[in-house]
Amino acid sequence: MVSYFGDYADLCFEAFGDRVKHWITFSDPRTMAEKGYETGRHAPGLQLHGTGLYRAAHHIIKAHAQAWHSYNSTWRSKQRGLVGISLNCDWGEPVDINSPKDIEAAERYLQFCLGWFANPIYAGDYPQVMKDRIGKKSAEQGLDMSRLPVFSLQEKGYIKGTSDFLGLGHFTTRYITERNYPSRQGPSYQNDRDLVELVDPNWPDLGSKWLYSVPWGFRRLLHFAQTQYGNPPIYVTENGASQILHCTQLCDEWRIQYLKGYINEMLKEPLLSHMQMVTEIVVPTVCTLCVLISAVLLMLLVWSQS
Repeated sequence: MVSYFGDYADLCFEAFGDRVKHWITFSDPRTMAEKGYETGRHAPGLQLHGTGLYRAAHHIIKAHAQAWHSYNSTWRSKQRGLVGISLNCDWGEPVDINSPKDIEAAERYLQFCLGWFANPIYAGDYPQVMKDRIGKKSAEQGLDMSRLPVFSLQEKGYIKGTSDFLGLGHFTTRYITERNYPSRQGPSYQNDRDLVELVDPNWPDLGSKWLYSVPWGFRRLLHFAQTQYGNPPIYVTENGASQILHCTQLCDEWRIQYLKGYINEMLKEPLLSHMQMVTEIVVPTVCTLCVLISAVLLMLLVWSQS
């Protein structure tokens, strides 16, 4: 399938590359893998619990890398375009910010969601927490090897760096707390993560069972992606609100409020980058200058008195 996808991508580059300058190889591959090969809710409708989704994702990542390399070696010099991938993820906030277990669970939630695909592309391999958790549970389930596939050294080098930008889809937030699922319950994506997702009943309900308006989670996810993956160019590729009820006129005040809240939080993120730059560069520089000036003044004072 990797080579077939490479052929398809080449055909698209050849046919449309003179007009298309931003390419997304896959949109929301996590949902494709999970719902296609874990829950069976999407095509091809398979329920290969704890195995199928990891294998599917493994091939998706390699197919993405092949498409990027093909564009980079053959088409980029002529067409001057960019190739990336679009990854969807909700923000995971610890239920108790003072609980190390909840903090670790929230981090694990993000790594099993965004890091699953982004980490191989930006760092060359799956997140360590995924390799550790799935490997440990696989051994406890009597398997000779981890249910999470392994990239070869050659594949790691081939995949790393295959993104000119990061597409990011985001809609809502979950509170995350630790919960241990015994390995004897059998393999599954949920059991591998060892966590529970919760919502705040005070969050605005937007009609869909899974969608709540939590704008501050968007800013935190953007900051996480910036710091985790070396501050790549980020395009927000998915965001929005469903319709609460059927109406014949323009009754979408809730959507206006949702978009206004999320856009405002997105606009705050560059300020955080500047603040971080001030903290990391300007403050140490000023402190160093103050020390040097004090030393010079002290030397002058000693010299004048002598």
